[in-house]
Amino acid sequence: MKLSASDCPFCAGDGGQVVARDARCRVVLTDEPFLGFCRVIWNEHVAEFTDLAPADRQHCMAVVAAVEMALRTLLTPDKMNLACLGNLTPHLHWHVIPRFADDSHFPLSVWGDRQRPGAARPLPSHFVESLTAFLAERWPAPPL
Repeated sequence: MKLSASDCPFCAGDGGQVVARDARCRVVLTDEPFLGFCRVIWNEHVAEFTDLAPADRQHCMAVVAAVEMALRTLLTPDKMNLACLGNLTPHLHWHVIPRFADDSHFPLSVWGDRQRPGAARPLPSHFVESLTAFLAERWPAPPL
């Protein structure tokens, strides 16, 4: 599936509430109905991870790892899910999803069939500020 930059929702907008960014990528808290669901979105309109130069791939994965660690620290999920699909939006982005045994879809993926109503679990107070601060402290330095 081809999608031009002019038609791409991740080129046209942030794709969620921005909690961290640099010249290459941004981290957003999504409006998905799963607690703490974040995306790492590459700023340039590329479809595949291997479209990036090796140093950019390293940077992207370091950001994904920092987001995973932040979410594990702040939310203590039962499991973390990482996914880079892009079937509907072929613009490079990683889903970083904290999972809880009582969420509506667990143990299936968040895109699978609902298994139960799911526990109502609000984000902790000051979550966005805490996530932003955590990432600011651990944001990967640009490669030399």
